[in-house]
Amino acid sequence: MFLLDAFEKHIEENKLFTHDDKVLLTVSGGVDSMVMMSLTAAAGYHFGVAHCNFQLRGKESDEDEVLVEHEAKRYGAEFFNKRFDTTGEMERTGESMEMAARRLRYAWFRELCDEHGYTVIAIAHHSNDSIETFFINMLRGTGLRGLTGITTQVGRVVRPMMFATRKDIHDYAVAHRIPFREDSSNRSTKYLRNKVRIGLVPMLKEINPQFTTIMRRNISRLSQAQDFITSAINIVKSESLEQQGDIYRLKVANIRPTLPRNYVIYEILNSEFGFKGDVVDALCHALDSDATGRRFYAREWVAVVDRGDVVITTVTEDDSCETIVEKNTMRSYAGGSVLYYEYCNIDFIDNLDQGDNVALLDADKLKFPLKVRRWQDGDWFVPFGMSGRKKLSDYLIDKKVSMAEKSRQFVLVSGDDIVWVIGRRLDDRFAITRRTENVLRVVRDTL
Repeated sequence: MFLLDAFEKHIEENKLFTHDDKVLLTVSGGVDSMVMMSLTAAAGYHFGVAHCNFQLRGKESDEDEVLVEHEAKRYGAEFFNKRFDTTGEMERTGESMEMAARRLRYAWFRELCDEHGYTVIAIAHHSNDSIETFFINMLRGTGLRGLTGITTQVGRVVRPMMFATRKDIHDYAVAHRIPFREDSSNRSTKYLRNKVRIGLVPMLKEINPQFTTIMRRNISRLSQAQDFITSAINIVKSESLEQQGDIYRLKVANIRPTLPRNYVIYEILNSEFGFKGDVVDALCHALDSDATGRRFYAREWVAVVDRGDVVITTVTEDDSCETIVEKNTMRSYAGGSVLYYEYCNIDFIDNLDQGDNVALLDADKLKFPLKVRRWQDGDWFVPFGMSGRKKLSDYLIDKKVSMAEKSRQFVLVSGDDIVWVIGRRLDDRFAITRRTENVLRVVRDTL
C-alpha cells in the first residue's frame, strides 16, 4: 500500500485535486499511466480516461487503444479515444513528431474538459522524467528555470505521479498484476530523451548509486531558488516592462544598477516571451554597443533595440526574421526551429546521407557571417545533384508544399547565395566533394 498512500499524500499536499473534482486521466497504455489509473480508482477519485492513438506504430498503436479502453471500462470510467493523423500534421506544419503530437493531444484534452466538465487533466510523468528533462535542457543550453525539471502543476494540468520513481511504478504494476504495454520507440536512441535515459543516466548511477535521490533533492532546491528569483523579477518587471496594446517596451534604465542587468533581462524576456539565452546574450551586447535597430527573434516575438530600450512585438508574416550567424555561432533560430552548427574535418564524416534535417557544407566555400531568413520571391538556388538554377518558388510548388508550410520556410544564406533550403535540400555549389577538407555540419531541430 506504500504507493497508494504516497499517491494520496502527494495529491493532498500539493492540492492537485479533491474528491469533488472530475479528473481526466491521460492514459497511453504504458506502465506509468496504467498505474496512475489504478491508483486513482483505488483512492476513490471521480475520473474519466482519454487515450490518444497517433497511428505512428501500426498494430502496436491499435493494441494500446484496445487495452486502455478495456481497463477504463473495467473501472467503470468514461472512455474517450481519438485517432490523429500525426504524419499528415507534421507535413502540414513542418513540426517534429514530438511537437505535433504534443500540440494535438493537449488541444484535445482541453476540448474534453470543456465539453464534459472535467476540472483537472492528469499526466503520468514521474520523478525520473523530471531528472531526464534536467539533463536534456542542460545539454541544449538553458537558464535556471530549465533545470527545475517538470512542474507538478500548470493550470489545470497536474502530475500526480511525480513523487514516484520508474522502479516504484513498475514494481507496483507487477505486484498488483496491472496490465501495461511497452512502447517500442522507448528503446530507440534516435530520440534525445532515450539517449539520456538509456545511456547517460545508467552511467551516472554506476558512479553514484544514490543518483536518483540526490537529483530529486537538487531539482527541489533549484525549484525553490527559481521561485525566489521569479518573485524578485516580478518586482523588477513591474518597474521596467510597459505595455501599450500589443507592444511591450522594456525600459532598461529602470533596472536597478545593483542588479545583474543581463540576467534580469534574460529572465524577463525568457519567461514572458520565450527568448533563448544566447539570443538574449546577443541582444545585451547590442545594447552595450548602442546598436539601435538590431532585431532578435523568439518563436512568435521579435525584440528590437531602440535607443537603450528593448521593444517587443509579435512577428508578422511579412517579417523576414533575418538573423546573423557569425563563424563562432553554435546555434541560431529559424521560426519554430533551432539550428546547431558544428565544424569538423572531412575525415570525421562517415555518412554523407544524414537526412533532410542535416546539412553537410564545404566550410571553405562559405562567406561569413551567414544569414538565416524566410525565403522570398525571387530566391533561387542550385538543387543538390543538379547543375542548373531553379526558382525556390517553383521548387516548393513541385514539392507540393502547402501555403502554411511555405510561410514557415527558412533558408541559410552565404553572401547572396542560398546554401540550404532548411529541412529540404542543399545547394549543389556548397555540398561537400572529394576536394573538401573542412565541413560545417548544420542540424535542424524543432523547438
